[in-house]
Amino acid sequence: MKNVLRAALGCFVLAFGSVASAQTYPSKPVRMVVPFPAGGPTDIVGRTIAQKLTETLAQPVVVDNRAGAGGVIGTEQVAKSPPDGYTILLGSISGLAVAMSLYPNRGYDSLKDFTPVTQAVTVTNILVVHPSLPAKNVRELLAIARARPGSLNYASSGSGTVTHLAGELFKTLGKVNIVHVPFKGGAPALTALMSGEVQMSYENSLIVVPHIKAGNLRALAVTGTQRSRLMPELPTIAEGGLPGYAASGWYGYVVPAAVPKEIVARLNADMNQVLRMPDVVERLSSQGAEPVGGTGEQFGAFIRSEIEKWTRLVKTANMKAD
Repeated sequence: MKNVLRAALGCFVLAFGSVASAQTYPSKPVRMVVPFPAGGPTDIVGRTIAQKLTETLAQPVVVDNRAGAGGVIGTEQVAKSPPDGYTILLGSISGLAVAMSLYPNRGYDSLKDFTPVTQAVTVTNILVVHPSLPAKNVRELLAIARARPGSLNYASSGSGTVTHLAGELFKTLGKVNIVHVPFKGGAPALTALMSGEVQMSYENSLIVVPHIKAGNLRALAVTGTQRSRLMPELPTIAEGGLPGYAASGWYGYVVPAAVPKEIVARLNADMNQVLRMPDVVERLSSQGAEPVGGTGEQFGAFIRSEIEKWTRLVKTANMKAD
């Protein structure tokens, strides 16, 4: 009987402590893990939102860049963090969806080890080439790639990222042999492209548009299903000569699975508030990122659908974590 009473008392204390912590949340700084390097597109989105969350939560929201393995390292770290709401992840298509099939030893399960909070943004990616490559459009690029198999290199921000997926989908649908060169984030991938170390990339508009406008890179098409409001003159890759092509990026917030639902609800409300702020919408939209928001349940269903979609490509293209 004593053991039963102790167990019951323990459960009561844990439950009461959880409610109490949820009611006082947040009482200290919140860490936002961005699983890519500073200066890249994920980092830009994360810092834009963190600045405003600092105001709505009335506590500092500190961005912590934990790069590596296409976002897997930072994602795994959050999965294993204390479920108290003080560590949140700005997850991506690579760490939350593609990693489920591309990294069999990743150390977490996107569907079991996290509670979705909300989708943050969808992002336009742009097929760009170094000016030394003579291709002016998708059809010309395909012709060059077919005439010179294995001679063109494309940069990605890491294995399993949307820039990697975009390249592999291009290879599969276009029946061309181009070589994947992964980097540890969008910023170093862009540096390699600008220097001519690689000839092409399917780069995130958040970091590439200024270089296109400056004439340092040539834009051929966007990777999504629709033209970008940012550069409406660019066709989609499907319009440009590769029917059926579509590869778009996205970011969203998750927390460790056992975070109290009251804390998840608070984070969801504050994040949706931030994503509706006119200055945040303007800043993100001007760089090709469209705010989304919504419920955690909606984001969870979206993650599940993305896992199914990209698992098929990983298997069909025999993709490997380079």
